[in-house]
Amino acid sequence: MADEPVIRAENLTMAFGDRVIQKDLTFDIPRSRIFVVMGGSGCGKSTLMRHLVGLQEPAAGSVMYGAVDFWKGEDEDREAIRRRIGILYQSGALWSSLTLAENIAIPIRTFTDFGEADIRDLVSYKLALVGLAGFEDYYPSEISGGMRKRAALARAMALDPDILFFDEPSAGLDPLTSARLDQLILQLRDTLGSTVVIITHELSSIFAIGDDAIFLDAGSKTMIARGHPRDLRDHADDPGVRRFLNRETGENAP
Repeated sequence: MADEPVIRAENLTMAFGDRVIQKDLTFDIPRSRIFVVMGGSGCGKSTLMRHLVGLQEPAAGSVMYGAVDFWKGEDEDREAIRRRIGILYQSGALWSSLTLAENIAIPIRTFTDFGEADIRDLVSYKLALVGLAGFEDYYPSEISGGMRKRAALARAMALDPDILFFDEPSAGLDPLTSARLDQLILQLRDTLGSTVVIITHELSSIFAIGDDAIFLDAGSKTMIARGHPRDLRDHADDPGVRRFLNRETGENAP
């Protein structure tokens, strides 16, 4: 079912020692939606992503994948969940000494028993999906920043995950390249049915592709708004949320 949640955070508290980053977060992420985590710098957006993907254990609360509590589940349950997840890091995190094909092949070689011919075919297919057919033998330094982001996306998709996490995907990109990446994300959602979670403060992307969103507040250290980005822009109860979403480029967003 389209509205069935694939992830649910329940009373989630994130902290580094005694320093609380966010507290009492409860929300669900519906299947096949583009879900935006937004808020100002330092509010804990990327920290939340690390908790959701199993890189950092919460101080309190739970992260549910269906009926499985990630942090209380068995090791095999956690490994199965990790196999369902693809991550695009802000920097792209490609290995500079490896070609694009070699970068994308890493998770395939690590987690499958495919032969070399099948791996080559799968790598070429993933690159074609992101518009990089024919770039298998290029190194990251030989392509543009936008192309590196797309190559990193191809690697995130290598194992056909049903949930994709993007940490500031438009960071460092010019507006045109950023818009093309947004369109690619929409195409992946529509053609593959992927659930996409995006960590961003970029208004152009938030309004262009966001189906649903939460707003993390650094002052109160909790979630203060939930809904469609355009609805929050116009009708959020908290004036800080409306100010954030009506910044210069957001005022005239469609």
